[in-house]
Amino acid sequence: RQDTGILTNRENEVVQLLAEGKSNKEVASILFITDRTVEGHRREIMRKLDLGSIADLVRYAVRNGIIQP
Repeated sequence: RQDTGILTNRENEVVQLLAEGKSNKEVASILFITDRTVEGHRREIMRKLDLGSIADLVRYAVRNGIIQP
């Protein structure tokens, strides 16, 4: 797995779960955080990586070995 170092460990966890198709609510439950916190992480991830959609996030995750295609 390639780690660009741009994202925090928690953000990488959120990327993985979102890219696997989990909802914000599911991610929150898995990571023991609130839906709002997941949304904040998602916004920050999208900003840091300059992504426009969840589809872009999934492509990023595949390209960087975070999830398998």
